[in-house]
Amino acid sequence: MSGSNGASRNNRPTIKDVAAEAGVSATAVSKVFNNTGRISEPTRLRIVEAAARLGWSPSAAATALRRSRTHTVAMVVRRPTDVLGADPHFSELITGLESELSPRGYGLLLHMAGGVAEETALYERLAAEGRVDGAVLTDHRTDDPRPPLLRQLGLPAVLLGTPHHELPVRNITLGNQEAGITEAVRHLLGLGHRRIAYVAGPAELVHTGFRQAVFERELAAAGLTPAAVLHTDFTEAAANTATGQLLALSPRPTAIMYANDSMAVCGIGAAQRAGLSVPDDLSVVGYDNLPLGHWLHPRLTTVDQQVQEVGAAAARALLAECGEDVDTRPLTGRPRLLVRESTGPGPG
Repeated sequence: MSGSNGASRNNRPTIKDVAAEAGVSATAVSKVFNNTGRISEPTRLRIVEAAARLGWSPSAAATALRRSRTHTVAMVVRRPTDVLGADPHFSELITGLESELSPRGYGLLLHMAGGVAEETALYERLAAEGRVDGAVLTDHRTDDPRPPLLRQLGLPAVLLGTPHHELPVRNITLGNQEAGITEAVRHLLGLGHRRIAYVAGPAELVHTGFRQAVFERELAAAGLTPAAVLHTDFTEAAANTATGQLLALSPRPTAIMYANDSMAVCGIGAAQRAGLSVPDDLSVVGYDNLPLGHWLHPRLTTVDQQVQEVGAAAARALLAECGEDVDTRPLTGRPRLLVRESTGPGPG
C-alpha cells in the first residue's frame, strides 16, 4: 500500500492508519509496540516500517489500546429470529465459544441483523464505541463484505468455515470438508438408492455451493444426476415445503439429504404425515450431529461436523488475535458420517 493515503485527515496518524498501511489489524500493531502476543518477524518488520513511514509513535495509540481491552467479542448473525431460535446449531456453537471465552474472563456479545446494511452498521458502531475486542464470523457468503470491513475498522476477526477466496482474516474449519458429504452419498448409493435429492441452504452461502458441488460430483461418479436440488432459508416452513415438493415428484426420491439436522427432522415429519415410513419408504440424512437427531425416532443419520469443537477452536484463535497467550493448535478432525436408523435399503 502507498503511505500517501495512510494518515488520517487531520494529518495525525493513528494505530488504524498504521494497521492499514501494513495490511494487518490494529491489534497486531499493538502487539508489536507493546511486546505482547505472537507476531512473525516479517510481519513485525512490516509494521515497524509502516509506522516509520507515517511518523507514528506508540504513545499515539495509548487511548485506542485502552479502549480495545473490553474482554468482549461479538458475533453478529444475519438470520431471521425464528430461524435462529429454532436452530440448535447456534446453541452448540455458542457452547463451544463460551468454553474458551468464559474461563479467560471474556464475554460474548450476540447481535442479530436483518440485512447487509444493518449488519455493517452494527460492526461500525461496535468499533466506534470500542465495545468489543474482535468478532466471530459465521455464514460466510460469496463476496462477503465483512472481512475487509473489519480489517478497515481495526477489529480482529475469525471466520468459521472455508473461505470462498483468500481473505484478510483467519478461518477455522475441520480438515477435508468434502468427507462428510462424500460419505453420505456413498452410504446411500451402497444401500441401493439411485434417486437422491438434496435440500440445501441459501444459495449465497459459500458452504451451500461447496456441499452441493460435492454431492453432484459423487452422484456423477456413479453415473447419476440428482433427483432434485432445492434451496431453502433453513426455516421449518421451507423444509416442509421443499419435502412436499420432492415427495410429489414422479418418480419420487427414495432418499433426501438435508443441509442441517433441523430441516432433516422437519423432513421426516413431513414424510410421515404423507403416509411414508422412514426409512422403509424414504431414507433421510442430516448434517451437524445435533442432540435432537439422537433423540428422534428413528434416530437421524447425520454428518458430524463437531460444532462445539470448532466453536472452541475459533474462540482460541480470536483470543490469540486479541493478544492472549492461548494454544492455537489446529483442529485434527474431519466431518464424518454417523449412520443411524433414518437410512435403510433402497428399492430392490
